[in-house]
Amino acid sequence: MNRIIRCIFCLIGVLAAFSGSNSQDSTDSKSVAIVYKLNIKDDIGPGIWRQTMQAFAEADEVNADYILIHMNTYGGTVIHADSIRTRILNTKTPIFVFIDNNAASAGALISIACDSIYMRPGANIGATTVVNQEGAAMPDKYQSYMRSTMRSTAEATNRNPDIAEAMVDERIKIAGVSDSGKVLTFTTKEAIANNYCEGQAESIEEVLQLAGITDYKIIEYKPTQLEKIINTLVNPVLSGILIMIIIGGIYFELQTPGIGFPLAAAIIAAILYFAPLYLEGLANNWEILLFISGLILIGLEVFVIPGFGVAGILGIILTITGLALSMVDNIGFDFTFTHSDTLIRAFIIVLTSLILSISAAVLLGAKLVTSSAFNRLILQKTQDSSDGYIGVDNREQELIGKNGKALTILRPAGKVTIDGDIYDAVAETGYIEEGEDVTVIKFETTQLFVRKTQ
Repeated sequence: MNRIIRCIFCLIGVLAAFSGSNSQDSTDSKSVAIVYKLNIKDDIGPGIWRQTMQAFAEADEVNADYILIHMNTYGGTVIHADSIRTRILNTKTPIFVFIDNNAASAGALISIACDSIYMRPGANIGATTVVNQEGAAMPDKYQSYMRSTMRSTAEATNRNPDIAEAMVDERIKIAGVSDSGKVLTFTTKEAIANNYCEGQAESIEEVLQLAGITDYKIIEYKPTQLEKIINTLVNPVLSGILIMIIIGGIYFELQTPGIGFPLAAAIIAAILYFAPLYLEGLANNWEILLFISGLILIGLEVFVIPGFGVAGILGIILTITGLALSMVDNIGFDFTFTHSDTLIRAFIIVLTSLILSISAAVLLGAKLVTSSAFNRLILQKTQDSSDGYIGVDNREQELIGKNGKALTILRPAGKVTIDGDIYDAVAETGYIEEGEDVTVIKFETTQLFVRKTQ
């Protein structure tokens, strides 16, 4: 009996030990912290903002315990930096930033929004004055907004708000900290001394060690395939090639009857051109509408309105403007932060692509007609009348010099009536309105050529 009781207690002990082991394993697995890492190592702009949104969403999906931003940037646009700052402040997950050399301007604003800041030896943080692309300070209304944003961010993360303002405005002096009359920028040691840095580190591992995180798993944000495609398509060289396809496709389409491959190529190129720029926040709706309006005006000029006048010229201007402005980072109709060199470069790319595409289209068209491949598609044998071949009705030769009237608009081809009969004819130059008097001047390649009667 005693033996049975001992066996029962031994079995209970084994089960308890097994359960305890499983419980310990479960506890150990739960103690592994998930650290989600996001790199910000380019200028702050639409692309970085979009990647930040994707990274934070993914961090929520994997239930990250911490978010670590690995930063090295000289700044960027205020509007996108402010959006990232707001996203950080509204996130409950603790966020660290490791400043790897630079957190200037917009980078400093984002860093101050984080819960903890760690810096590499020799790194810097500050200099958040709002400047244009020439480096000149913007008017005080922009500085005022930035001062307020920096101050409120510092208050939200329990840092000295006066120091945050001094990073924007050289007029703000803080005894022992910023009394030189220059915009404030901290080194690593200065940032630590003034509670703008929690510690000095050489690597991500040291950052996590200083933060007291010893057992962790790092998940790093990787740009999606779409992000890579967008980054490729916004390259100025590829943008220029797409513009050439757009313009070349439209040119070829206008030279041929019906709707075919050139128009399809132009539409696909336009989508590939505008879509990534739109996602990047560069191309606005009104800029795309400028481009479409320009194409409509050109179409009206070619197919509806005789001659080439205001509609055609305005259409070309709108098309070029829409393509160029879509490359420029402006906010609506506000070009305050847009450098003049950026605008000039955008227009140069579009105009150069326009000239190259039309030149290539003309040369390609001439080359195609004379190519051996094209010659195989047309009849090469000469059919002489001496051999009994009769190609056309010779009576039309007798119409040369006769007068008639334009039955339709000749643009340049159309129909004319001569001696009560209707003929296909081509205007020698320009356009001929319906009802105008015409004179037959020659008959070549089975075609009547006419001009306005003088």
